[in-house]
Amino acid sequence: MTTLLIHRAARLATLDDAHTELANGTLLVRDGRVEALFPEGQVPPALLAPGGVDEVIEASRHVVVPGLINTHHHMVQSLTRAVPQVQNAELFAWLRGLYPIWAGLTPEMVTVSHQVAMAELLLSGCTTSSDHLYIYPNGIRLEDSIAAAQAIGIRFTATRGSMSVGESQGGLPPDAVVEQEPAILRECQRLIETWHDASHGSMLQIALAPCSPFSVSPALMRESAKLARAYGVRLHTHLAENDHDVAYTREKFGCTPAEYAEDLGWVGDDVWHAHCVKIDDPGTYLFARTRTGIAHCPCSNMRLASGILPLKRLRDAGVPVGLGVDGSASNDAAHLLNEARQAMLLARVGRALEPFGCDHGPGEMTPRDALRLATRGGAEVLGRAHDIGQLTPGYCADIALFRTDTLAMAGGAVHDPVGALMLCASQNADFTIVNGRVVVREGQLTTVDLGPLVERHNQLALLLASR
Repeated sequence: MTTLLIHRAARLATLDDAHTELANGTLLVRDGRVEALFPEGQVPPALLAPGGVDEVIEASRHVVVPGLINTHHHMVQSLTRAVPQVQNAELFAWLRGLYPIWAGLTPEMVTVSHQVAMAELLLSGCTTSSDHLYIYPNGIRLEDSIAAAQAIGIRFTATRGSMSVGESQGGLPPDAVVEQEPAILRECQRLIETWHDASHGSMLQIALAPCSPFSVSPALMRESAKLARAYGVRLHTHLAENDHDVAYTREKFGCTPAEYAEDLGWVGDDVWHAHCVKIDDPGTYLFARTRTGIAHCPCSNMRLASGILPLKRLRDAGVPVGLGVDGSASNDAAHLLNEARQAMLLARVGRALEPFGCDHGPGEMTPRDALRLATRGGAEVLGRAHDIGQLTPGYCADIALFRTDTLAMAGGAVHDPVGALMLCASQNADFTIVNGRVVVREGQLTTVDLGPLVERHNQLALLLASR
């Protein structure tokens, strides 16, 4: 039985239903779960006595929030960040430039790149992440990414992505990087039966994730949905990412992306789609009615000039929305606190860019709205609203602590430490705790040695590009 006390936090934002925030609050963790929260002056003396708990973190110079949750990523792409030939490309040209490079990926490259991406996330205060690995050349298996998560200590939703429609069949990817659909489905079943853990507080779950309308067949989408629902796992894909994506769906399938998803059985509270930048009003109402989730990736959507998600409209309609950093080669970073800040800023200005937009403004998204998007929003999208995303007794002890006395927070934290997390410059977490385990301590990762990891990652990045 292990215990941890986070004591006298400058501000403790629980993100619970009552929006509870405690000044000088204390939080008790026991065996990986939040056991109790104490307002100032109400901590039982026995907890503060010598030997009362296994560890005390003095948090008087910290704002404490639930661990952030990342709902969409392509971690292997950290090997191809800032590749010159695609720095100024939109989505389809960007993919065509990178597919041939990714064809040279190896199992070691997957594991190392995932650890680098996960380290970035943990250092940004993220405690749970999904990943969408959809390319499997040279003997790669999803286990290569699972091994990275288990070594570094992040809570992980590993999605088994796939591509089955190559250029010769009218798809976008080269034929050399697609798989046969029967093999895809067999592998998906094997992974679910081997790895998926549906229990409360699970550290590893599996989801099925055919890549996109332009790289898989309608048959694979339907069969994947049947398989996932037979086993009770979630479904994930890309949808309505930019104008070209919408045009492809209209040309090939004669409908909008949302209509296509509905026809395939890809709506429901067990489904989340990445991007949806170009979702229309009927699609919004469909997603709201069916509780279909969206992974909002503002930095990537800006980087590839894909567009601006109509976030206010979606949230007002009741669509579940979480945040995703997206691919490490389309965002070139994996800092989830910064992603939340960008989501807030883009929501405030985005309506001004819509036709006849005139009701935009700072009220479109508050700092606490953005923090809720990065925590409880992500938990709902990943089907984990019952055990992560808030600091409530019985929930997993996934916690991020940010310093209030840094240069970035100077003048902000003294007024509103929670709001300053979003309004001031994004910073790294001082402590990140996953399932009660301290994986970032005083700004340093505790589970892997970053120096050799980054060195090997850079070697592999050069090797991959040279091929």
